[in-house]
Amino acid sequence: MWIQILLIAALLVLGYFILRRPGSDSHQALRRILFGMFVLAAILSVLFPQWLSWLARLVGVGRGTDLLLYALVVVFLVFVYTQYRRNAAIQRQLTLLARRIALQDARNRDALDEGARSGEPSATQTERPARDADDDADSTEQ
Repeated sequence: MWIQILLIAALLVLGYFILRRPGSDSHQALRRILFGMFVLAAILSVLFPQWLSWLARLVGVGRGTDLLLYALVVVFLVFVYTQYRRNAAIQRQLTLLARRIALQDARNRDALDEGARSGEPSATQTERPARDADDDADSTEQ
């Protein structure tokens, strides 16, 4: 009896943390519904283990534990696939972002070089004499 209470509590806590609203809206409604059904089925399996054995015999599997193992393998493979897809999308976004930053840096560097060649002082060149003048003023005060 205690193990059932412990397992149900663990499933409810896990379900709460997975189904709660994250910082972004990346969770889809279908994923939440399917996970909620999974938590409900897990709780029912803990409360009524014979239900899992009955379902296993219904679909042609020998024992309920075998059915549970097969289901977990399928869920694991789906999880690995979705994580792979998500990781690939993030890598693509990161590559595009790195390219944009590199291009922007190159444009900024070209604009500075072009300004230096045309004789126009850049922002750093116009600040330098002002600092030198301040340094001269400080030295005359001493």
